[in-house]
Amino acid sequence: MNLLNHDTYGLSICMRYDDSKEWLNMWHDQHIAFSNQLETAPKAFDILAPIMKISSVSTNGLSFYSSNIVSKRVRCCCTSRAPRFVSKGCKLVGCGSALPNLQVSNDDLAKIIDASDEWIFSRTGIRNRRILSGKESMTSLAVEASKKALQMAEVEPDDVDLILLCSSTPEDLLGGAPMIQKKLGCKGNPPAFDIRAACSGFILGLVSASCYIRGGGFKNVLVIGADCISRYVDWTDKKTCVLFGDGAGAVLVQACDIEEDGLFDFDLHTDGNGNRHLNSGINQSETNLANASVMGFPTTHSSISHIQMNGPEVFRFAVKAVPQTIEASLAKAGLKLSDMDWLLMHQANQRIIDSIAAELEFPKDKVISNLENYGNTSAASIPLALDEAVRSGRVKQGQTIMTAGYGAGLTWASTIMRWG
Repeated sequence: MNLLNHDTYGLSICMRYDDSKEWLNMWHDQHIAFSNQLETAPKAFDILAPIMKISSVSTNGLSFYSSNIVSKRVRCCCTSRAPRFVSKGCKLVGCGSALPNLQVSNDDLAKIIDASDEWIFSRTGIRNRRILSGKESMTSLAVEASKKALQMAEVEPDDVDLILLCSSTPEDLLGGAPMIQKKLGCKGNPPAFDIRAACSGFILGLVSASCYIRGGGFKNVLVIGADCISRYVDWTDKKTCVLFGDGAGAVLVQACDIEEDGLFDFDLHTDGNGNRHLNSGINQSETNLANASVMGFPTTHSSISHIQMNGPEVFRFAVKAVPQTIEASLAKAGLKLSDMDWLLMHQANQRIIDSIAAELEFPKDKVISNLENYGNTSAASIPLALDEAVRSGRVKQGQTIMTAGYGAGLTWASTIMRWG
């Protein structure tokens, strides 16, 4: 069996040949009747005619016929999802966030490490962070943030088509998104899976959501950024433990007409050579399993190491890469810096945020930052800051935002989007 694919003039064409039959499936926009797109028919006919030996076209029955092929109809069909070639838009219609109850201040940390509030704040811009405690979990935070986003968007859990959990610290090695789906009560069993890209994860989640909407016909995609970095911090290392906090944020990305599209363009990058500057690898130690030598392989116990970071190198990387990726996204979108209402970056270090804004020559009063109160919450930082800015009335419907994430990988990414 031979498979021939051809996609042109708004028609996605698939032809399969075998000994008994020859047929063609054509997808068309479920929102626009095929009869209203007759201008594409002559062009499609010109392509199909020499291949299928078609002598006539009937648009009334949405079928092509060939005088040389007996009882072989080319059918036009659609499913409940929009065909992949249909140009759809997507927009952010809801957001939510959640934080642990326990607040840890710089003064609290000063009791266990050799650092003062002034020392920490002057180097990071952080005064407080939230840390998971008691029966709290990353999953419970993600569920709470998701419920708030769905409530704002006026979308029921059963109407969610896809759940993307952007996290490097799931509570199940095999993935945390399915448990969130369960706790949200999504009865339709929508796909739910994790995206691991550390502090760039939420941006990759947004871009992935837009691709599923534009190319897969999904309508409502829940994108969650959630991390509990405190579990992997060495609390005796003052260079790293002062930076991180826990939290979750979520947005509901919804399909819309192309005229209402709110995600204008994006730019994504990874440089694996930079992994040595920021990582949390696997530690292995031998176990004393009886008769292990008989089994013919070493038996080991694995655990995840504390976060290792070369701060100066990460700083240099961020202040160089982030302005470049933002400018690339703007160029792809055909927009200028003066068209932007807000700049929202991953909340890692206030000195990095200030340096990037200065490099872009973007006004400080249009830079969104809540780093002082929550520290670096990894993939949660952008949706968490967005939710606060929206609910406080600072970010308003229809305003444009430059967003950028950067971190472990090393990865860096940006999007140009409109709220609402």
